Amino acid sequence: METRDVAFQQVLDIAEMLSPGEQVELIEIISRRLMERRRSEAAADIREPRADYRAGRPTSLAQRRGTAADVVMEESLRRQLLEVLLAPMEPRKMTRHLVTYEEFLAWADEDTLAEWVNGEVVMYSPASKRHQEIGLFLAQVIGLHVEYSGAGKILVPPFQMKLAQSGREPDLLFVARTNLGRLKETYLDGPADLTVEIVSPESVGRDRGVKFYEYEQAGIPEYWLIDPQTKRAEFYQLTAADQYRLVQPDAEGIYRSVVLSDFWLRVEWLWQEPLPSPIRTLAEIVGMAPSLAEAFERALAGG
Repeated sequence: METRDVAFQQVLDIAEMLSPGEQVELIEIISRRLMERRRSEAAADIREPRADYRAGRPTSLAQRRGTAADVVMEESLRRQLLEVLLAPMEPRKMTRHLVTYEEFLAWADEDTLAEWVNGEVVMYSPASKRHQEIGLFLAQVIGLHVEYSGAGKILVPPFQMKLAQSGREPDLLFVARTNLGRLKETYLDGPADLTVEIVSPESVGRDRGVKFYEYEQAGIPEYWLIDPQTKRAEFYQLTAADQYRLVQPDAEGIYRSVVLSDFWLRVEWLWQEPLPSPIRTLAEIVGMAPSLAEAFERALAGG
């Protein structure tokens, strides 16, 4: 392996030990150092031409460093590092050793996109705009329903749910009033009563595979899988045999939750562009006259 390739691999090994924010900072440092070195060499060329260059040796900056291809190669290495660190890929295990859940919580900050699985830290990609929109819509509608019914509490990322062998961060989790004692300052110590995962291309295998079985084994009564790409919503309920059963919406496309009392969801709402008003949606769920919801919205808008 060439020296340049070895150096690149060493930098990459170090980068994989860092948090996403630290990786970006590393890339910025590399770019800045390259820029500073080029400026320094260019200034030296102008201020103090070397005698051996006057004697017929290469005099341009690119020639002094070899060829113009070397300059391109240096930039190429920086770009390669950037692409490797930031391009979408399967989750990367960022640690080289096992860590406890407490160590993971101490290491990760609110901007760290990571979960803890069997002692290892697994990074994942940022959510898309549509992912965020659907998550916010569900959080607003379910959150208001839960808040005013006194049913419990919902939480959204960044907030961890600690299970037997993992610390997961669902897109939404609901904790029933009877289980609020599981809530700690920075994580839920035990299973939620409802978890929602919004599927992305990067997470589809994880959400439908390992998380599905983890949530089932943990005894989470209800698990929703929302896939904006395929416009498909799956609703699983835990049976008496502690196995998930897929529950289809009714003939009108309505899914009725067993965990959230008196709450139902019209699945087509999730695919509308733009998403429906959370206030009007909740009004329909609780049977309020649409005119009252419209008047409330006008009042909020100052009309």
